[in-house]
Amino acid sequence: MTDWRDDLPPVRGKLLRDEPLGPFTWFRVGGAAEALFLPADHEDLRDFLKALPASVPVTILGVGSNVIIRDGGVEGVVIRLAGRAFGTVEADSATQRITAGSAALDAAVARAAAKAGIAGLEFYAGIPGSVGGALTMNAGCYGSETKDVLVSAWGYDRSGTRRDLALADFGYTYRHSEAPADIIWVEATYQGRPDDPQAVQARIDEITQRRETTQPIREKTGGSTFKNPPGHSSWKLVDEAGWRGKPYGGAMFSTLHSNFMINTGEATAADLEGLGEAVRADVKAKTGIDLHWEIKRIGRPA
Repeated sequence: MTDWRDDLPPVRGKLLRDEPLGPFTWFRVGGAAEALFLPADHEDLRDFLKALPASVPVTILGVGSNVIIRDGGVEGVVIRLAGRAFGTVEADSATQRITAGSAALDAAVARAAAKAGIAGLEFYAGIPGSVGGALTMNAGCYGSETKDVLVSAWGYDRSGTRRDLALADFGYTYRHSEAPADIIWVEATYQGRPDDPQAVQARIDEITQRRETTQPIREKTGGSTFKNPPGHSSWKLVDEAGWRGKPYGGAMFSTLHSNFMINTGEATAADLEGLGEAVRADVKAKTGIDLHWEIKRIGRPA
């Protein structure tokens, strides 16, 4: 029997078969990618997409901070952007603009802005992810969202065609974008405002300290598990339903913050997803309120 992976396009980066994806995620769980592509640069990404047969599924994986890879792994090609080619951050003090690669950590964007005396992106210091993920889900915290600072972004669609989008093209709402789901983001441009670098850094330090004291950032976690329903806080709904610190296999909701699910050591992806679904069902039964996942679940069950 022939293997479809024998006919994958040549690349300058790395193209791996049956590569475990758990180590690439913050939960440290999940199965393997049938093929994992780590592009050398955006031209390598573009050429690969242009040559890849349309029948092959493509999944994008960022820094893995807000995702559960299911235990059965992921079909087709998983593309992960990393390294200097996709992770640079440049600040222009004259225009108060920041240009960042999609693999750049949100916190790195905040730090670069502070150093250049650019205010407005401090909240990115509180988001445990990368620019690509922030673009995809309108990431935000502490009263600010990506839509408040984004100017434009560009990337390649599934066919390898460059797509340039302005802020209005994203159609952002709470944790949601109307941008085409197949775009693999390469770079984003943000607009800030001038301020004293020390004042900006002080606000970042405050956000960082707040995270460290209220969120289990040293654990194997995935950030906020559920979106906040209108008029409600997910952590409070989870807490009032009795799920704070209650074990479910190797998973539980943190005793520190009850909207943060953690792998206590030996969890499977099924444990994590099963816990989330059990909590959703319980909250629905007790309150009539629907909790919706903020964490993305990818791949096949075991």
